[in-house]
Order: sequence, then C-alpha cells, then structure tokens
Amino acid sequence: MKMPRWFLYSVITAILWGVWGAISEYPAKYIDPPFPTTLIYVINALTIIPVAIISLRKIHWKPVHTPAAIGYGLAAGFTGAVGQLFLFIALKNGPPYMIFPIISLSPAITVILSFILLKEKTGTRGMIGIILAIAAIFLMSLQKSSGGQFTNLIWLWLSIVIFALWGVQAYIIKASTKSMDEDSMFFYLALTLQAIIPFAIMLTDFTQPINWGIQGPYLSIFIQLLNTVGVLFFVYSFKEGKAIIVAPVINGLYPVITIIISLLIYWQLPYIFNSIGMIVAVIAIVLISIDEGLKTTPLNADIHRNRDP
Repeated sequence: MKMPRWFLYSVITAILWGVWGAISEYPAKYIDPPFPTTLIYVINALTIIPVAIISLRKIHWKPVHTPAAIGYGLAAGFTGAVGQLFLFIALKNGPPYMIFPIISLSPAITVILSFILLKEKTGTRGMIGIILAIAAIFLMSLQKSSGGQFTNLIWLWLSIVIFALWGVQAYIIKASTKSMDEDSMFFYLALTLQAIIPFAIMLTDFTQPINWGIQGPYLSIFIQLLNTVGVLFFVYSFKEGKAIIVAPVINGLYPVITIIISLLIYWQLPYIFNSIGMIVAVIAIVLISIDEGLKTTPLNADIHRNRDP
C-alpha cells in the first residue's frame, strides 16, 4: 500500500530534526571555548537561505504575494522566529528541565485550533494516538533537575509565550493552505528569520571567549542545515496532511530519534521518563498510522501541482 505523502514528509522531518537535536548542543556545550547559542541562531537563519533558493526555483522565483499570503507567511515566520529568540533568553535565565516540558506541549494548541477552526477530525484510534503522542512528547522533554536556584521568573513567562507561539505557528501553516503553496510559505519563513538576526547579535556576549574554529561556526553550518531542510519538509507535511495528525507525529517521533542517537554518541542513558515517553510515542504513531495511514489520497492535491521536494 502506497505511503501517504504527509507521512513520508513527516518521517523525513523527524529524521532530520532527530539527528539535529542530538548534535545541536555540541558547539555550545561540548567545546571550549563554546560557540554561543545566539550566534547559532544567526547560523540557522543564514543556512535557510540556500534551502529557500532551491524551494523558490520550483515556483519560478514567484512566491504568492497576495495580501492573505503575505499575512499568513509573516505571521507564521515571526511566531516561529520570535519563539526561537525567546528560547535563548529563557534558557539564559531558567532551568532547561522545566522550560522544555512547557514548550513541548505546543502541539496541543495546534490540535485544538485545527479541530475547532479548521474542523479537522480523525477516528477513535487516531484521537487516542494524538493524546498519547502529546503525553509522550512531554515525557521525552523531561530532564533531571540540576538543583540550581532560579529567582527570576522571566523564563517561566517566556516559556509560556513560546508554547503559544509555536503552537499557533503550526496552525497558521495549515490554515494558509488555500491561500498559498508550501514553497511560498517557506520563503516567508526564511525571510522573517533574517529579520531577527540583529536581535540575536545584540544578545550575544562578545566579552566572553568564542570559538571561531571548525567546531564553532563551520560545524554549526552543517548542523543547522539539518534543521532548515527539516523545516522545509515540516511545511510540506502540514500542507499535505491534517494538522491534528502531523503535529503530534513529528513532535512525537523526532525526540525518539534524538534520544537514541544521543545514547550512541554520548553514551547517555535516557531519563526513566524519557524511556517511557519513547514507548508511548511509538504506540501513538502506530495508532495514528493505522487510522490515517490507510487514506492514501493526498490532501489538498489541487493546490500542489505535483510539487514534490
């Protein structure tokens, strides 16, 4: 039986993001001196440019520029880019083991908005899979307490804002389906990332030693390319499939890959809750695949004009 395109793109996204997640911390955490996360954002924004060029070639350098398309594109771009910038600030002021569990629940917002506003539905097994996937995402994001004391609660409020921004971003990408194609959406995502670069540079502490060698910016280019190519397939996934299905599948699958690769590279045994989350995620994706995977007719085929990435 032919694999639906939304599922294929979701798996590709999960693999790319899974590998990226396992090695993304290396320049900022495992080298001395480190390469700052704020500059990693700059690298990420720049590496999306060649991917956007390839994407634009498919639409003959003519992204949709109607008022609706521009509105959707900028809204999706800024919710994602601002959320990423806020994440750097939150991690600087608060504990990752509390920040990531909050942010990880953003697919719940996507599911709720898509169910209410887009009238998306799935079967009983699919709904159970969605609930299990969101639970698994939360479990896999849990980290052991570092025992530090954090009196500044700005990280908490920023985490809540990021949670909302990223949940809304995924919904916007899906809601824009009738107004623009996926390559045009990716163009606007790339454009807005560039607009945030000055703010990331302003947040960089250049008084601290920075690794400008191969393990710094040059390794970061390769690592961030995994992320930006993953974003392209992320957009394709949402354009082809239901947001209530795609969001939990991608966000439930890629942490599993990240944990497995981290185990192989760093020999770090997963936290007990991470292990439980991996099992729950696999069960969830199986249920969703059974319920939705049998529907092989591509969604929204009329606006795609066979533009496979």
